[in-house]
Amino acid sequence: MMLITNKQVYESFIRGAHHVIERKEVLNKINVFPVRDGDTGSNLSSMMRSIIEMAENKVSVKTTLESVADAALYGARGNSGIIFAQYFRGLSESIEGDEAISVNDFAAACRCAAKYAYDAIENPVEGTMITVMREWGNVLTAECKRHTSLTEIFRNALNQVEIALERTKEQMPILKKANVVDSGAKGFTYFIEGAIYYLMNGEVLPQRADEEEVIFELPEDSIHANADEYRYCTECLIEGSQIDPENIKEWLHGMGNSVVVAGSPKKCKVHVHTDDPSTVFEYLYHKGNIIYQKVDDMVRQEAIVNHRKYNIALVTDSIADLPKEWIDEEQIHVVHLDIIYKNHTYLDKLTIQPQQILKKCAEGKELPTSSQPGPKTVENLLDYLTNYYESIIILTVSKELSGTYNSFVNGMKNQSVAGHKISLINTKQNSGAQGLLVKKCADLIASGMEHNEIVKEIERLTNHTKILVQVRNIEHMIRSGRLSVKAGKIAKMVGMKPIITLDEQGKGTLDGVAFSIRGSSSKLIRHIRKVCMTDQIESYSIVHVNNLQAAENLGQVMMQLIGFSPSYICETSSIIAISAGDGAIAVSYLLKRR
Repeated sequence: MMLITNKQVYESFIRGAHHVIERKEVLNKINVFPVRDGDTGSNLSSMMRSIIEMAENKVSVKTTLESVADAALYGARGNSGIIFAQYFRGLSESIEGDEAISVNDFAAACRCAAKYAYDAIENPVEGTMITVMREWGNVLTAECKRHTSLTEIFRNALNQVEIALERTKEQMPILKKANVVDSGAKGFTYFIEGAIYYLMNGEVLPQRADEEEVIFELPEDSIHANADEYRYCTECLIEGSQIDPENIKEWLHGMGNSVVVAGSPKKCKVHVHTDDPSTVFEYLYHKGNIIYQKVDDMVRQEAIVNHRKYNIALVTDSIADLPKEWIDEEQIHVVHLDIIYKNHTYLDKLTIQPQQILKKCAEGKELPTSSQPGPKTVENLLDYLTNYYESIIILTVSKELSGTYNSFVNGMKNQSVAGHKISLINTKQNSGAQGLLVKKCADLIASGMEHNEIVKEIERLTNHTKILVQVRNIEHMIRSGRLSVKAGKIAKMVGMKPIITLDEQGKGTLDGVAFSIRGSSSKLIRHIRKVCMTDQIESYSIVHVNNLQAAENLGQVMMQLIGFSPSYICETSSIIAISAGDGAIAVSYLLKRR
């Protein structure tokens, strides 16, 4: 009997994972379904890296496959990644706990795994990876009946899978128009090829000449033929004791499309395309503990692939306050920080807004806390952007205020982005001041200035940018520990209205104290007037916490003082709202170069 050991399964699957990662760019370039956002290769690579890093060779084939399935679920992203993770789950569920299995049992498990993948999808579509998954199990079973040689079985089955892959061109109109196979199906085929070649030969499958460069032009009339009606690709990983995947899948039907729910009653990955990620997460909070969440802007991704404006990618974090329409127009890439409240994690500016966070602050004894983006979030973003841009410039919130800067430092060390030109700038600012620096950087990119010169200029401007935050309610400062309880009581009694700024290192400090809103406003005005006497303000912004009218009124005053309108007036991030409190207003300015 032909047997496959747990060690062979582990080693061949690791080689299959490497085989997919090495061909990431091919998969990104042919990605046209369900959305032409060019991220299938990046998504599958994320999952494969998790398998390489986390999967272990266990005592049996079953436990080894369970390790692979757990790693795959953790790293799975996008439709293709989560479906693939469920395929691995099906493999592990279909194998007995022996040190070795027969090729017949392996074929049966592959058939069962394909069914798991189908069942995870609300509306399975033929011509995608599930079609090739099913075909692989079927042809492998058929070849086991025809041959006794392991080499013949796998070689013939691989040939049949290649034919099934090629047929996907005819199964979906969008693929036929683009003259490409389905990218997810090709990713699965790459994995099988790499794994089986190693299993048969004990060596790595070499790259074929036709994989070195993929050049294809999607006909203009089909570019938007598969445009998704929803904007956000929303995903999360849930842990619990009695998760009901079918119940979740049924509820998500009314929230969007491309619904995929993979995993088990104890750990589950959820995927949906929707316009309302916050409602999706509010529902899922009641189903278990959300240990990972992601929201990708598919409109932005489609623009990067098809209508990219510049060769330099500009990245910032959600603490930079800028109007959303301007972020969209300039194709700025925003990493959203986490907000944690009562064991629930929210994504700043995506799944929670200032009004919601203020309500939670008022209801609870403890304030919500913020957290820098996780390493996987940064790694995945940079990995994706390096496929489409010549270089990347990142502007982060002051590293004295957040660990976000260090998250990017660590993300840049990852092998997937090594060798790419990436510059990381500590703005030493936050909120509106950070936003002005991001806007200036975007203007310099649009002007055609060279990468290194842009970085040099923005680093210079970090010391010529200022923020003044008019705190109207010091309750949050007391509750967060910025003021002691004793000092806070005195401050409240005398009606203290502090003005907060950042020093040259980017640390929070007092710029002044008043004892009324009018007095605080007068101090702001005097500060601006004094600046205008010695320097020239190039641009300024006004941001607020749930206080638009006061912000607009201040804008009128500033326009008279400075001589022109603010670059923008907008609401702050929820993270700023936590620390500044309800009603806070901030004026930020950037000085013109002398």
